[in-house]
Amino acid sequence: MVFVTILSGLIPSFLMVILGGLVRKRLSENAWQGLDKLNFEILFPTLLFVAASGRPIALSQVASIAPLAWGILVAGLLFGYLARPFGPERFLDFAGCWQTAWRFNTALGFVAIGALSGGDAAIFAVVVGMGVPMANVFAVSGLSRDGQLGILGTLKRVALNPFLIASLGGVVVALTGVQIPGPVLAPLEMLAQAAIPVALISIGATMNWGALARLDRFTGILNGTKLMILPALVCIVALVVGATGPLVQVLIVFAALPTASAAHVLAAGFGADRKLVATLIAQTTLLSAATLPVWILIAQTLF
Repeated sequence: MVFVTILSGLIPSFLMVILGGLVRKRLSENAWQGLDKLNFEILFPTLLFVAASGRPIALSQVASIAPLAWGILVAGLLFGYLARPFGPERFLDFAGCWQTAWRFNTALGFVAIGALSGGDAAIFAVVVGMGVPMANVFAVSGLSRDGQLGILGTLKRVALNPFLIASLGGVVVALTGVQIPGPVLAPLEMLAQAAIPVALISIGATMNWGALARLDRFTGILNGTKLMILPALVCIVALVVGATGPLVQVLIVFAALPTASAAHVLAAGFGADRKLVATLIAQTTLLSAATLPVWILIAQTLF
């Protein structure tokens, strides 16, 4: 039943990616790049803001959950860097791929939590609210690394990134409990609903479909980090300290999620290799159809 639920959640995403592959020649390369720019500047930032601000967050929850979520992201960053010797020579292209080792698919996460017996969506919402800003800080910092910018230039680029501003703004709204007026929220939700379909179609149009069937050392390390190493680390730590309960289960599922389609949008926005990032996103999403249900079963059985 768990496998069926997860697969049913993945199938629409697969179909959107396939659609992008089918229509890739209907638009020019410049048109696809313009679509990525629209997603980078407007659609995905709106999605992040709406997702982060949509559920109230208590400060006590933030204090207890945030360090755990951030620890998972740091582990993904460190283990993902092991792929550096086998990746693209240009650091910008590597950074675009590197982020796939710690970023996570929020939409699929809510599907997975629903499949988890006793899964707590409220806890997951806090984990996501804390994880999105930090994941973006890591990703933007790596993509902004450029000797010509200098430290101040890099910090400015990180601070002004639309993803970071939107996700932090959403967390602030959630913490303060401010209610966004309906006439303002409605167009924001319309833009947010367009973000994921547009990103998935663009991924299908730009990724290297032939590379899907072959994992090399570089993509294997990144996919292995995201889908296997991170959830395994959470399980090991929980067993060592004797922790059980909904929070542990949610953290295991969070760590086991495939990478976010936003990684492709962010990489394109900074001029990194879009095709390789799109291929990694497709690989991790496809592989998660087998790995994610297993981690859900482990979370339910052991914790």
